Amino acid sequence: MMLVIYGSRSELIMQFQITRIEFDFTTDFEDEVLDSESQDEIYDEVLYSIWEADDEDDLVEEITCAYGWCIKSIDYRYVLAS
Repeated sequence: MMLVIYGSRSELIMQFQITRIEFDFTTDFEDEVLDSESQDEIYDEVLYSIWEADDEDDLVEEITCAYGWCIKSIDYRYVLAS
């Protein structure tokens, strides 16, 4: 975790390492189907990467916005500052 101070306001930024994630790659449009190679690339990029977020809900939102796919389930661990 990291404490960031903005003027007189402080905000706690947490770091998360993704250990398991399942995306919802389904779509209503046939031309937007993601092939398995592209899906694997997304998993490779996300798994074990470090993400900064305010909390668990913000973490899901951050990843969803970054990749454009909803998340079915996610496991992570907190990264503690040394």
